[in-house]
Amino acid sequence: MQLNREKYIDVIMYILARCCNKPNLGKTVLCSILYFIDSNYYELYGKQLTKETYVKSKRGIKPTHFKEVTEDLISSKKLFLRKEPYYHRTIHRYYLTIIPSIKFSREELEIIDFSINALCNNNASTIMKYAIKDPPLMIADFGENIDYRYVFCRNHKYSARKIKISNK
Repeated sequence: MQLNREKYIDVIMYILARCCNKPNLGKTVLCSILYFIDSNYYELYGKQLTKETYVKSKRGIKPTHFKEVTEDLISSKKLFLRKEPYYHRTIHRYYLTIIPSIKFSREELEIIDFSINALCNNNASTIMKYAIKDPPLMIADFGENIDYRYVFCRNHKYSARKIKISNK
């Protein structure tokens, strides 16, 4: 599947704009939120929002195009990266240098906001303890692409179907 680069950039910029005051929002948390946005959208609508491919790695969820896209955003002066101390670790924090103008449909925004609200207050280790029990991640082997189709095996704790239920 071909990455929807524009949508991917919009989602990254939106997350950063919404969570700019969160000291825990390093690369691991950002990548995990991206994964949950895409997998939650797939669970509800049967299609991929950004069409990103995610790989299960020992350090977390690795979006395959994240490095390339963020480096482009940094070189075009839309973002800057800073390594900062966070308790006993160093996190990679991305900061916006522009106010993004982002357009999402109501359905997209609903999933994006739901995922951000559910996860943005977690640090990297907490979010990974949570994510590792999500069926698509449990089923994938390290170094393997995470298959979106396994979101349909989620239990209530991980399911995004409660979004639709709450809007009926």
